[in-house]
Amino acid sequence: MQLTVQKQSFPLMRPFVISRGAIDIQDVVVVELRQGAICGRGEASPSARFGETADGVLASIHAARRPIEAAVSRDEIATILPKGAARSVVDSAFWDLEAKRSGRTVWETIGIAEPRPRESAFTLSLGDPAAMADAAHAAAGFHVLKLKLGAPGDLERVRAVRAAAPGKRLIVDANEAWSFDVLKAIVAPFAALGVELIEQPLPVGADDALLDFRSPVPLCADESCTDRASLARIAGRYAFINVKLEKCGGLSEALALISDAKQRGFRIMVGCRVGSSLGLAPVVVAAQLAEFADLDGPFLLKSDRPNGLSLQDGCVSLPQSSLWG
Repeated sequence: MQLTVQKQSFPLMRPFVISRGAIDIQDVVVVELRQGAICGRGEASPSARFGETADGVLASIHAARRPIEAAVSRDEIATILPKGAARSVVDSAFWDLEAKRSGRTVWETIGIAEPRPRESAFTLSLGDPAAMADAAHAAAGFHVLKLKLGAPGDLERVRAVRAAAPGKRLIVDANEAWSFDVLKAIVAPFAALGVELIEQPLPVGADDALLDFRSPVPLCADESCTDRASLARIAGRYAFINVKLEKCGGLSEALALISDAKQRGFRIMVGCRVGSSLGLAPVVVAAQLAEFADLDGPFLLKSDRPNGLSLQDGCVSLPQSSLWG
């Protein structure tokens, strides 16, 4: 087996703004695994929040080239690379390679009998209330909106979006930016406005404040839940977890995480980072097992890959075999 790895960059249609900062170009890492005439591909988007850069991910994969190329199956990747974007992109390439070798789709291998296009949220960048209301009005193709929050005036932002999109479902994401006092003050008005989910309201490490807190809007752990080892620590604090492939180390770990989390009573959201359809294809598969899904990454780019994912009536298509899986 021969491995190739490269960095690629995708300009965004407009800056993507959250409480931690903004980007207008997304760097991704692409892996190809060739075995004879068959090529499996994967993509991952590194995150500065977790200390990752595209160059760092490239270096990690280059350093592990020999054991990766010698691996018999994707099960070995978890012993070669730690959780994170490097393992995720290699794991995705292995899934694609196995699908092409077997002639079976990834969802057939997993045992998802009736996969379907998956409803997705569309993310509104953090901005002033009027700008977010305009963005909500413009997101005509989506029925669920995810609002990036985490600055003074968050309640006004949600009120403005609700007025602009009275019939749409709303979830919000503070990206660790609130204090517990802010959460307690804001959660009841959010419930009255129909907000259905709040992602990561408090910084990682401040989760103990949520123990036995009876929130009228379900709380979802994102940065606080990176893999199966996180579940015991966040139990009793969150109702949902947000599963992202780059956080946990790929589709293989994501499936195990979803299974363990459901057994512990957690409800599931599957999310994404900004990236092309190649990176989002395995996320769509994982999202078949989730209650909420955030699959808008390719739709934030100026241009996507050929044969990319499509959107119809708020739902993201399953990947074509020419793309992945």
